[in-house]
Amino acid sequence: MRTWTRTVPVAAGALALALALTGCNDSGSGGRKDRSGGAGSEGSSQGASDKGKRTFVLGEASPAQESDMKASSGATYTVTPTKVQTGTKADMAGSGLEEDKEDGPQVPVYVWSTLTHKSGKAMEVGDMDDDLVVRTDKGQRTRALLVLMGEATWPNCKEPDSEKKLNAGQSEKICTAFLIPEGQKAAAVELMQGFHAEPLEWPVKN
Repeated sequence: MRTWTRTVPVAAGALALALALTGCNDSGSGGRKDRSGGAGSEGSSQGASDKGKRTFVLGEASPAQESDMKASSGATYTVTPTKVQTGTKADMAGSGLEEDKEDGPQVPVYVWSTLTHKSGKAMEVGDMDDDLVVRTDKGQRTRALLVLMGEATWPNCKEPDSEKKLNAGQSEKICTAFLIPEGQKAAAVELMQGFHAEPLEWPVKN
């Protein structure tokens, strides 16, 4: 049984409070928008065969993933994590986030990716990177930081325009921030594929 952590900061004025939601699966903390089959739906596993390649190097594109969003049903896209960098306590202090004391000290992890729309209806950028996860060297998995109100500021990692739509053949380079416990290291970037398929993995060399 895997344990998932979704970090969801909530802003109050200029500060945002970082909260962690932990459960046995990610069905309650999935996408930025409601999915027709839910965040852990079988539909998101259609991008690759169960017997296909699962481990990639940074800079290598994923197999084509099929959208499980109602508005872009049938569209396909690829995700290519290209760079992973662990931030510092100073980055955290300057971000505008107020840490949840129950979670303990945390530091950001920045993941740069290229999202490429391959075919079908237009898709929003935020729907293409929604299943990215960072796995630490201690086995903790964390979904991307989601600021419900206000904003967080990170050096050299500008928040992407999640509502920007891409058509077939178009790509977008983005940076996504994750929070992990201080003292742990990012061991891999993963792309979830629902309950019925193992995640794709891009190991991180520290």
